[in-house]
Amino acid sequence: MSASSQAVPASKVKLMSGEAYRESLRRYKPRVFVDGREVGSVADEPALRPGVNALAFTYDYALRPELEPIALATQHSRNRVVARMLHVNESAGDLLNKLEAVRVLCQETGCAQRYLAHDALNGIHQAVAHIDDARGSTEHRTRFAAYLADVQERDLSLGVAMTDAKGDRSKKPHQQAKPDTYVHVVEKNAKGIVISGTKAIVTGGPYMHELLVMPSRNMGREDEAFAVCCAVPVDAPGITLVARPAGRPGEKLEHGDALFSRKYGQSTAVVLFDRVFVPWERVFYAGEWEHSQVLTYSYATHHRHSCIAARAGFGDLLIGAGALMCEANGLDPAQKANLRDPMVELIKITEGFYACGVAASVYATRDEHSGSFMPEPVFANIGKLLLATQIYDMHRIAHEVSGGLIVALPGPDEDHNPETAARLSEVLQANTSIPYEQRIQTARFIEDLTASYQGGWYSVISLHGGGSPAAMKQEIWRNYPVGSKVELVERLLERGVLHDEQRAITKNRQPGRCCDVGCTTPGQPVMVALPVSTKARPG
Repeated sequence: MSASSQAVPASKVKLMSGEAYRESLRRYKPRVFVDGREVGSVADEPALRPGVNALAFTYDYALRPELEPIALATQHSRNRVVARMLHVNESAGDLLNKLEAVRVLCQETGCAQRYLAHDALNGIHQAVAHIDDARGSTEHRTRFAAYLADVQERDLSLGVAMTDAKGDRSKKPHQQAKPDTYVHVVEKNAKGIVISGTKAIVTGGPYMHELLVMPSRNMGREDEAFAVCCAVPVDAPGITLVARPAGRPGEKLEHGDALFSRKYGQSTAVVLFDRVFVPWERVFYAGEWEHSQVLTYSYATHHRHSCIAARAGFGDLLIGAGALMCEANGLDPAQKANLRDPMVELIKITEGFYACGVAASVYATRDEHSGSFMPEPVFANIGKLLLATQIYDMHRIAHEVSGGLIVALPGPDEDHNPETAARLSEVLQANTSIPYEQRIQTARFIEDLTASYQGGWYSVISLHGGGSPAAMKQEIWRNYPVGSKVELVERLLERGVLHDEQRAITKNRQPGRCCDVGCTTPGQPVMVALPVSTKARPG
């Protein structure tokens, strides 16, 4: 092959560092309120610092050479290496690497937040392709492709403004007494659209660069104005963010410093849109109500797949902390079944729902309109359902193996009290090879993760993030090939029943599956271990 005919190697976009990300936030001037006061600079606001830290870590980790296989991806349509969190999946391998990337991020930060942008971009990519194919046009694809290239080149963080305030849940958007409970188009002109309304749960909203506005439900013809998908800078005129603090920065807590959530946390915001102008080049669709279900379905599937990895990373924290606590207590789970069994249960829960994410990646399907890859919906929803309901078991097991000390310790001021410190360090040490300070540090770490305000937050966000358990159950039943199982039994019973397209119970069927190039093809790609870094991580 001649040199001229060889493929040109993909070039890498200029990636930001964590510090460059912080500096970039200072160039934005969003209108943000936290705890009843207006924030001057998001990047320098103590109440938001743990959230900014979490996003900054996602930038720094992408610069680590040993993590490049999962942190970066090649967008072949542009032949550019981009941040994984801004990549549209081109293969099942992309989904596997995204899963691993999110797990690694959440091992460090608890919730990396930036992965929501990946899920939204993939959902929009599929939705605009469906719209164009239905209309025989390329308009929507072209707009989105230009926007995607721009955010990849600038390495932006994107917030997902999807969940509307919703108002009366029994009524559709157009039936609401207050239309602003949903974001909707109030005006269209030659230059763009004007939107108003409310998005209720926007993860990391204050410290994102832009917001992706997306509908939160399927729309009917009467809801045309509410079927809108677009992108706006976080400081666009008319946008107000009313946010909660990220983590627990600066709090003086009963059982000591919040060893995890003072460093990393997540803010969520209610975003108020008051006649916000959006130019047409940033409008991906406006009024195409009949295609609204494509975006809500595809985003939900991608996001539930990502949530699996996020909570697996959180599970890794609990497994490591639980083992440390056993050691500090002077007990070896290998020798004590009453500790080994719950530790194995914690491992089983974490790796069980993560395995569903792996299966959803391996069994991914190529969307016929967009050409991008979609996680298999049954495995993605089962994994999310498992983590949503078992997060409480994960907390309970961490408590079981650690003991009551995680909530019964004296406060940290006693560690430095000359009247009590020496005596406490003497009597509260268990394993003589583990210093007292390390034992209580681990106990306070577990308290912060599981038995605190922040622990309760992780429980609720795990239960409802990405949709309620009822939504997952609906998708599992809707997509699972029950019909194949029914017809299998009927064949074994020799009933001679032919498949009936009108028979509800056998509507969903699915043949067996195999990898597309054969399972014994030499050189078949497999997941490989990443190099172990010998460098200390920055503090």
